[in-house]
This record gives sequence, C-alpha cells and structure tokens, in this order.
Amino acid sequence: MQTLKVGSRTIELSNLTKELFPKDHITKGDIIQYYHDIADIMVPHMKNHPITMQRFPNGIAEEGFFQKNISDYFPSWIKSVPIKKQEGGIVRYALCNDPATLLYLANQGCLTFHLWLSTKTKLEYPDRMIFDLDAAFKDFASVKKTAFILKNVFEELGLVPFVMTTGSRGLHVVVPLKQQDTFDEVRTFARDVAQYLVNEHPDMLTLEMHKENRKNRIFLDILRNAFGQTGVAPYAVRALPGAPVATPITWQELQKSITNAQRYTINNMFRRLGRRDDPWKEFDAHAQSLKSARKKLSVLISS
Repeated sequence: MQTLKVGSRTIELSNLTKELFPKDHITKGDIIQYYHDIADIMVPHMKNHPITMQRFPNGIAEEGFFQKNISDYFPSWIKSVPIKKQEGGIVRYALCNDPATLLYLANQGCLTFHLWLSTKTKLEYPDRMIFDLDAAFKDFASVKKTAFILKNVFEELGLVPFVMTTGSRGLHVVVPLKQQDTFDEVRTFARDVAQYLVNEHPDMLTLEMHKENRKNRIFLDILRNAFGQTGVAPYAVRALPGAPVATPITWQELQKSITNAQRYTINNMFRRLGRRDDPWKEFDAHAQSLKSARKKLSVLISS
C-alpha cells in the first residue's frame, strides 16, 4: 500500500490502478492526483461548509451513492459538524478544510463533493444564492443567454454574480452573500427575481417544475436555496465520461469560448489554470446582504 504525505498527515492510498472511468481509462490514482494538484485552489471554496460525498468506489460504470454522515473509521483529524435531523437524531457532516481531508476522501472513492450553501457557524444563513440552469434538449446557447439575463438583473440590483460550468449539463449563476439573510429570505428573494424574469421573458424562461410543461423554455431552478440543500463544489469532478469538472469561469469566457458545460476536464484543467487565475478567487470579497437589493427589486417589479 502506498502512502502520501500531505502537510503533517500521512494518507494510505489503495487500488490506485482501478479504473473509475473505464471507457476513458482514468484511474483512481489519476483522480487522486487531480485533487492533489487542485487542492490549494479548491479547498478555500469548501472551507467550513458541510459536505455531502458522492462516492463511486467501483467506478462510474456502477451506481454510486451519496454519503452525509462521516464513517466511524475516518481519522479523528478530519473536522466535522453535527447537524440535527428534522425527524430526530444527528448527522455528522465532514468539513473539507485542508488538502489532507480532500485527498483522504478521494481515496475513499469520493468523486464529487457537494457543499452546503452555509457554513458551520451560521447554518441557517447562506453565504451564496444559486440559480441552477440546465440545458434542456441540449440547448446550451439558451442557457448562456439566460445566464447573461441573470447577470444583468443582479448587477442592476447591486449584486455581484459569478458563473460556473457544472461539469454536467448547464451553468450555476451564484451570488455571494453576507450571512445576514435566512434561507427562507434568500429563497423568497430568488423566487421574486425568477418570477420577474419569467414575466419579462415568458417565451424563454419558466418556473414550471414539470419538464413536460416547460415547452423548450429554460427552467429557473432556485430550489437549492434551502436549508440542507447543496451545490456541486467548484473544481469537483463529475461522474460522467471524460471526467468533466465543475469549473468557475469568467463572464467573458462564457461569452466567447464556452459552448458546453463539460468544456473542462481533469485532463485540461491545469492547462487552463496556467493561463489565468481562479476566476472565483475574490468570491467572498463581494458578499453583500440582500437589504438594498430587495428594495431595488421592488422598484423594478413595480415599474
């Protein structure tokens, strides 16, 4: 069994030659190497957010599973936070606060990391608002157009939107927040923004949850903005052929060069990062409360 020294921790690695992406011959060792190389950029985006682990110990050819509770055999140095369940009991969520934790979990077959939208100290108050835009009928051009519509309205409201390819089918438009508004308040605000945009673009956008009723319109999905919901972590690998990565991008990139949500993979990510810094590096610095934006939205709706 091989070992890996990460900071002050020594991690035992296993089954490094196992192909987790059999059609692409991408091994567990390749995934661990990717997370090792991306850790310094990725971990700051994850710090203090409870995580749900999406594990594929036998590779993506077999069905994986989601794991919330940390396993009894996890080392004691992995930080965690206990969160009460509505039906009673406690779930102890892992916190990925350092590269060693990231690599330990990757060795456990955790392929994709999903983050709570709040941090351990203020669980009821999100530090981000997410609009999830999926490309129905493979119409990524309409998803891009919708993302820019969202960008424009958020900027009009005095907020700073960021964008990320999900590595799956679409985009996340994400607004950093000061943890001053509750999940209910954030979700109400997101719904009001979405309804305003649906009224402005009825032939293009919808809040219809049933796919058969959307009629080729883009669904403005605000459902992640709730306590206990998650969003895929920036730079997380997705369990899809080619090992695509959820990738923070600039708005200029989206306009000029992004034609699908799986543009970046573990194989081209570092070539990309060699050309530019992490576009979300200053994400937290742009966090705001919704107090002023809420007033501006009321004026916009009534005008």
